[in-house]
Amino acid sequence: MAKGAHEILEADEAYADFIARYPGYVNTASLDKLRATEYGRLDERRQVYLDYTGGSLYAESQLHQHFEMLRSCVFGNPHSANPTSVAMTNHVERTRSYVLSYFNAPADDYILVFTQNASAALKLVGESYPFAPGSRYLLTFDNHNSVNGIREFARAKGATVAYAPLVTPELRFDIARLDALLDEGNSAHNNLFAYPAQSNFSGVRHPLDLVARAQTKGWHVLLDAAAFVPTNRLDLTAMQPDFVTVSFYKMFGYPTGVGALLIRRSAFAKMKRPWFAGGTINFASVQGQAHVLSPNEAAYEDGTLNYLSIPAVEIGLRHLQAIGLEVIAERIRCLTGWLLDELLALRHSNGRAMVRIYGPVTTENRGGTVTFNLYDPQARLLDYRRIEELAGQESISLRTGCFCNPGAGEMAEGLTEEDMQAGLAIGPDINLLSFVQLMQDRTHKSAGSIRASSGLATNFPDVWRFLRFVAGFRDQTRLTIGDVTFDIESCRIIRDGS
Repeated sequence: MAKGAHEILEADEAYADFIARYPGYVNTASLDKLRATEYGRLDERRQVYLDYTGGSLYAESQLHQHFEMLRSCVFGNPHSANPTSVAMTNHVERTRSYVLSYFNAPADDYILVFTQNASAALKLVGESYPFAPGSRYLLTFDNHNSVNGIREFARAKGATVAYAPLVTPELRFDIARLDALLDEGNSAHNNLFAYPAQSNFSGVRHPLDLVARAQTKGWHVLLDAAAFVPTNRLDLTAMQPDFVTVSFYKMFGYPTGVGALLIRRSAFAKMKRPWFAGGTINFASVQGQAHVLSPNEAAYEDGTLNYLSIPAVEIGLRHLQAIGLEVIAERIRCLTGWLLDELLALRHSNGRAMVRIYGPVTTENRGGTVTFNLYDPQARLLDYRRIEELAGQESISLRTGCFCNPGAGEMAEGLTEEDMQAGLAIGPDINLLSFVQLMQDRTHKSAGSIRASSGLATNFPDVWRFLRFVAGFRDQTRLTIGDVTFDIESCRIIRDGS
């Protein structure tokens, strides 16, 4: 059974308790061997890395394979017919084909555009989608800011923008309300529905069957898969979103600076680029003041691709396939379930809960992202920024803030439109720090949180060390960072050794 409210078991005893509750973990032992051979730097430096939703870690073999390819060949800019350019073009197109195959996206159905990241892919959709008066852009409260940003393109072209709410405390979609909003689309116009397959805020996995449901109501669907694909198989034959965005560094750490936009060909035919650039055209004239865009993906790959890095994408995907996404998912399920159980069990001596979880408190239909806040014995919020600083002193990497997902955070924290208007009244100088202070002074609500996320190299000692760190705030009303002590009750620095 789990420990008592005030007891954190030592490592060996805690592990035995963990395995008793999550026996599936033993079937993921191959990841322990992988950690030793491919991610040994974590243990060498005693680092606890719990920021996989921000970016995954790369394996040593990924670097070796990529660097060997670069050392053994001569590559040039692919926009030419010379030997070095042709060699590079072949690698880029081979990788493009492999990515389509990885997502089971037939080339007859999908076009793959390489981008700088998922945000750049989303911007391509926003600027090129045929919004017009009468069109609708429907989002959910749970969306990354790069998806929220598309609303500016929609509004500029006269489209209506609407948001579908979440249901607290699990932060899942209000399906009845979402269906009602989808019914408001006019099939005589182009309508776009955007949502994440997995939340980068709460870890919730949202229903993939919404893709077909929205399409039958006459909507194009944009699926943000950036947080989903690092640990889940995305099969674009089983369901066919019109647009899919991913960042490869979130899947396997290296390379950064390469993402992808997958576009269903039926939707591609409706897209219209508002400009052109080098590499995107078959012909352009200054005197004629006209241009002819290249066909297919070339029309959307502006300038010169990050061509030396693109072959590393195939290496990374093969690395994931060799490990097995099912193995990774099972390990994360076990670790996340245990962490949720233990965080919820933490109590101050007076019996009050130390932790508030945002999102599901079980492993059902959720990933390895755990978002929460800490509270003192009088139920006052501990400043998440100082928690992050203290974690850093313990070589624990986590993330705090709003995670570029303000809608999910607003719902989680119970922030209202009135609260947001009060923040906006600060004017052009508003930032997250000033808004956090305003909300604490005005409503005692949080405007940010702590996020710990597991990934393919996470093991039980990582999660155990993190739990011990969190448990260290039991009965604390003061936080000390270096020479500075911060009193939670008075919200003042009470000692400065400098």
